[in-house]
Amino acid sequence: MIGIIASEEDVHAQGVVARLAELGSAAVFLDTAAVPSRVRITSRHSNRTPWAATWVEGDGGGRTVDLTALRAVWWRRPLPHELHAELRTEVDRRFSYAEVDAAVRGLWSCTDATWVNDPDRDLAASRKLWQLKVAATLGLRVPRTCATTDPDEARAFLAAEDGGAIFKPFGGMEDAWAETRLVLPSDVDLLDQVRLAPVIFQELIPGGTDVRVTIVGRDVHAAEIRAGESSYPYDFRMDTANAPIVPTTLPDAVVERLHALMDHFGLLYGAIDLRRAPDGDHVFLEVNPAGQWLFVELATGQPITASLASLLARLDAPAEQGS
Repeated sequence: MIGIIASEEDVHAQGVVARLAELGSAAVFLDTAAVPSRVRITSRHSNRTPWAATWVEGDGGGRTVDLTALRAVWWRRPLPHELHAELRTEVDRRFSYAEVDAAVRGLWSCTDATWVNDPDRDLAASRKLWQLKVAATLGLRVPRTCATTDPDEARAFLAAEDGGAIFKPFGGMEDAWAETRLVLPSDVDLLDQVRLAPVIFQELIPGGTDVRVTIVGRDVHAAEIRAGESSYPYDFRMDTANAPIVPTTLPDAVVERLHALMDHFGLLYGAIDLRRAPDGDHVFLEVNPAGQWLFVELATGQPITASLASLLARLDAPAEQGS
């Protein structure tokens, strides 16, 4: 059985489920937002019997999922738990949330399924500074970078970047999102504020040509995003509608190093952002272990949804006798 950790309203998940149905593979949504308000979870442990766990929707009369039957799980987009309304105080709500989250994460760790991607590896691989270190170690070109809470370090780094620099957050939140920005003289006057929260500064890779590489298992889907032709050349997400997206190919050496990066982090899926430098070299920016792909697939026709569905179906297939 294939589990999908996401809301049934997730359009990426809907596409994969439809493709799985065409392949004859069934999938079940496991929406973390529904625990504990709309889903009851139970985990049983004993020396005498194997581990048992159930996911029961509704008040006992809804769908029941045997979590021990999961052979493949797609960690698509876990949503925050929705607590019961009768929890009124902030202390009670914090305690309940922490307990629910610990129990749910424990269930995921107990499953014998193959994950795309394993939640713990997904979290670790999302650390941008570690990504840069590993990428450089594996031979990928990375931008000169200074991530700091020290205003003096920031000033020294920017002063050395004659070709310009950009800055960006480590992640941000839904209500405090910020795009990649060019460092302007007015920003330099505000550098004392980095003492409040760290900022990532990087050399500017000119040209405005990005490459989104979506890796699914060993399948590689590379697309060129011409952000330089949009209204905002520093971050294609700001004006995707006017940034032409076309299929492209990568040098074999870059592909090999990207596979090595994915293997190092233990990822089966990743959306990798590169930027093509004026000399034609590909500069690694980051990997998003749960990055979106539909905007690339719609523009290029690359079968990314089909690749992911096929991977999950293969992982769900019973092992051959004697293999």
